[in-house]
Amino acid sequence: MKVLTKTIIALFLISFLSTNLFAQNAERDAIDAKYKWDNTVVFADVNAWIAAKDELAKKIELIDDNKGKLAESADNLYNTLTIYIDCLKDYYLTYDYAFRVADEDLRISTNQEYVQQMDNIGTKFSEASSYVSPEILKIDPATIEKFYQDKPELKEYAFFIEDIQRLRDHTLTQEQEQILASAGMVTGNPSNVYNIFDNAEKPQPKVTLADGTELELSSSDFVRYRTSPDRDNRAKVFEAVFNNYGKFQNTIGANLAGKVSADWFYAKNRKYNSALEWSLSRANIPTSVYETLISQINENLPTLHRFLKLKQRMLGVDQLHYYDLYTSIVKAVDMQFTVDEGQNILLEVFKPLGEEYVSTVKKSFDERWIDYYPSTGKRSGAYSSGAAYDYHPYILMNWNDDYNALSTLAHELGHTMHSYFSNKTQPFIYSDYATFVAEIASTMNENLLNDYMVANAKSDDEKLFLLGSYLELMRTTIFRQTSFAEFEWEIHKRIEAGEPLTGEKMSEIYFDIVKRYYGNDEGVCVVDDYIKYEWAYIPHFI
Repeated sequence: MKVLTKTIIALFLISFLSTNLFAQNAERDAIDAKYKWDNTVVFADVNAWIAAKDELAKKIELIDDNKGKLAESADNLYNTLTIYIDCLKDYYLTYDYAFRVADEDLRISTNQEYVQQMDNIGTKFSEASSYVSPEILKIDPATIEKFYQDKPELKEYAFFIEDIQRLRDHTLTQEQEQILASAGMVTGNPSNVYNIFDNAEKPQPKVTLADGTELELSSSDFVRYRTSPDRDNRAKVFEAVFNNYGKFQNTIGANLAGKVSADWFYAKNRKYNSALEWSLSRANIPTSVYETLISQINENLPTLHRFLKLKQRMLGVDQLHYYDLYTSIVKAVDMQFTVDEGQNILLEVFKPLGEEYVSTVKKSFDERWIDYYPSTGKRSGAYSSGAAYDYHPYILMNWNDDYNALSTLAHELGHTMHSYFSNKTQPFIYSDYATFVAEIASTMNENLLNDYMVANAKSDDEKLFLLGSYLELMRTTIFRQTSFAEFEWEIHKRIEAGEPLTGEKMSEIYFDIVKRYYGNDEGVCVVDDYIKYEWAYIPHFI
């Protein structure tokens, strides 16, 4: 039985990485504890986590107790599924802790060892449970129904069993399932490799700004200066950052090709026609949904081009460039928010969602569910993790005091509240939700925030700023994300066709897609040559 995907809804926002009140990223110890998440709620310290991890490893061995006996009785089937699900819950909990501790400072090798230990346990878990699905599929449906009568408690797992039966054609023999499970030891590395390289080891590019300031561009600096009203600075930081990624396109490309090859390995061996079909089948979604999304967005690119032409006029530039996309259409507005101010605003924003929602959000602030500020070695971006079923979700942020940070927190709280209420109302095995619907709660929160801020704007310029931000949200959520989906689809198709896939080829594919989306050939927006390396900057591809 395959271990389910870890319940971590991660949005490594391309529109938000990290800047804040510190001129440079601070060391973590210099940040006030109230702005850091409290891990002691789950485990008092690392030693407590180690004890839980070791106990989980022992518990996994119990899954074998009824191997070859699931069809003999309702008790055998129920007990096996119960211990499997209990192990899965503990695995999510211990993995989540290790993952988040590592994200606090990716330079610390000991923290990386914690993640590797959990990866190893996950593989052993998959190996130990690999017999379960094949055995369940051998049980006659009439026998399953009789088991439900013999042991009513088993009905709690009815949908879980139905899902196994739905995937019958893609489930292998016990021996084959165990081989696929063992492959997890080697197929899961690309994400960790990219994470460490991008956040801890990649050399930062240097740039001289218009005022003569020499700057070594961190992720924080890039996000800060790409919204700068000074166009020369925007152009310089874009070119410096993406050309820097270009220096490593072959290394990052080889890593991504490894991930894509792993996807095809699993899809092919599970008798799917494509990695896309394999990926979507787990949520019972036909590939036509994905294909239709891409085709319809391409048909409606004139709508995006219309927005870009509007932005060009409002910025007062003769020719819009890609490096102009993130700057505000209203230069006079400078909306800044401290974390505490942002918290107070969001408590007002969420009032339409009810008292329980608001009080839970306040609890997340008061009880330190959120890690706010960037620090040296910390993972960039933002995410919400709802993997700790018996506790509460956690949010990683990189707060930079601007409206984008406020909007990002609203977004991540949408994920967090989705996980919180799902965990609260559903048994563990049904509490996870498909990635395909995950963004509904988060984008709804961003819409609520924008409505509230527009209604309370102090000037027409503020309203224009906020409406422009909302249009930018639509650009990145609808068009930019779909361009990413198209890129991922294209590189997977190359591997599936047996074609070579290098970093240079990925740059060509990405560049062609971005130029088409942004109307480069039509003169709508110039996509400068170095933008072809942007794919290497986007962590969620790996």
